[in-house]
Amino acid sequence: MPANRSLALVVRTVDVFETSLVVTLFTRELGKVAALAKGGRRLKSAFQGGLDLLGVSDIVLLPKASESLDLLTEAAPVERFSCLRRDLAALYAGYYIAELLTDLTDYHDPHPKLFDAARITLRHLGDPGLRARRVLRFELACLREIGLMPLLDRCAHCGEPLGDEEAVAFGPATGGTLCPACRPGQPHVITASRRTIEGLQALATPGDAWREMGMSGSELATVRQTVGAVVSHVLGHRPRVWPFLGV
Repeated sequence: MPANRSLALVVRTVDVFETSLVVTLFTRELGKVAALAKGGRRLKSAFQGGLDLLGVSDIVLLPKASESLDLLTEAAPVERFSCLRRDLAALYAGYYIAELLTDLTDYHDPHPKLFDAARITLRHLGDPGLRARRVLRFELACLREIGLMPLLDRCAHCGEPLGDEEAVAFGPATGGTLCPACRPGQPHVITASRRTIEGLQALATPGDAWREMGMSGSELATVRQTVGAVVSHVLGHRPRVWPFLGV
């Protein structure tokens, strides 16, 4: 089979044998792939630093016809995110992005928009004032790309538009907001304020509204918990990096 070339974000590396690595790459053109990098741990590796975790590299893969690992033959560094080397909170946020890309996507299922969103988010994690919002936007981008973005403007069960209630029922397991008539009997429903729903809508909308929305730290924390509940439901467990997020 012919070699494939793509930009790739390194989201996981595992040492194998004495000098090699198994790398998980989230590529722009090929989706998530797992590949064997022979000699990737050598000091004078042919990969020239292209396998650094959370770095973007230009890679060449030799796909295998069987279920065995693809073979990585080239990995040249393209972009490194300096904020991850000097800011521990930014680094943990980067690890969280890598965890979401690893656990929420399937192998060989391309999501070029999600790749671009991850790259842009990683570039700007050094800004503590907007870090929490950027991570939230990325979480929502992941949910949208995999087809599990919660409904925020109408009932996820009957499709009716939401009313003007200040308290809104939100079901992480039922696809989003619920009207008063559909709430009874639905599992794992939480009560969200209208302010929380508006914050989620702003964070999920293209443009700069997410930058300008005036939310207190406690209000943003509530939005954080609501999105986290959806992500945890989709994953089937709480994200591993979540306790270390400084956002």
